[in-house]
Amino acid sequence: MAESIIVTGAAGVLGRAVVAELAQGGAKVIAVDVAKDIGGVGQAASVGGVDLTDAGATEAAYAGIVAEHGPLAGLANIAGGFRWEDVTGGSVDTWDLLYKMNVRTTLNSSKAALAGLAQGGGAIVNVGAAGAVRAAHGMGAYAASKAGVMRLTEALAEEYKDKGVRVNAVLPSIIDTPVNRADMPDAEFSRWVTPEALAGVIAFLLSDKASAITGALIPVTGRV
Repeated sequence: MAESIIVTGAAGVLGRAVVAELAQGGAKVIAVDVAKDIGGVGQAASVGGVDLTDAGATEAAYAGIVAEHGPLAGLANIAGGFRWEDVTGGSVDTWDLLYKMNVRTTLNSSKAALAGLAQGGGAIVNVGAAGAVRAAHGMGAYAASKAGVMRLTEALAEEYKDKGVRVNAVLPSIIDTPVNRADMPDAEFSRWVTPEALAGVIAFLLSDKASAITGALIPVTGRV
């Protein structure tokens, strides 16, 4: 069996772009999402209804993927979420929610995939955020959660650098999605990062061409 690459959050705009980029490059892609019916993921096999905030459910899903599709060569952790909220006027529940959506999903997914990756080598790519380097107004909870993803990336890279597994993260600015356009209708969209451009960077980091890169936090900010 050919080695597989798992893409989480595959039903989203960026997830679909990453699936398409990897499949176009000849990879055997497994599209994973919490949505039960992913649909429209092209050449990828799909596994829906996976709650990545649940460690046990994630482990079971990934074990099933390996049993059906063969060893893993890579993992793209795209699943996550965003909320804009003031610290003083907001809720602590938002901080807990974004921790679950961004940090816990990345942690559970990575741990579930690492057993197979550590045996044959491979790569993990996470999604941090350029906005987590310095939090702007309304971005406290989101920036904190994405900073957690960035520190997790560095810690895993150190743990696995002698086991043949590379772990890196991309730090996008504003991604050009329909939701972001609707939220910021007066913005200059051409300055934003397209999902396809970001997917290209992720695919590169998963490839053998990036074999010398691990523990990197790579800004992908367009002209923002």
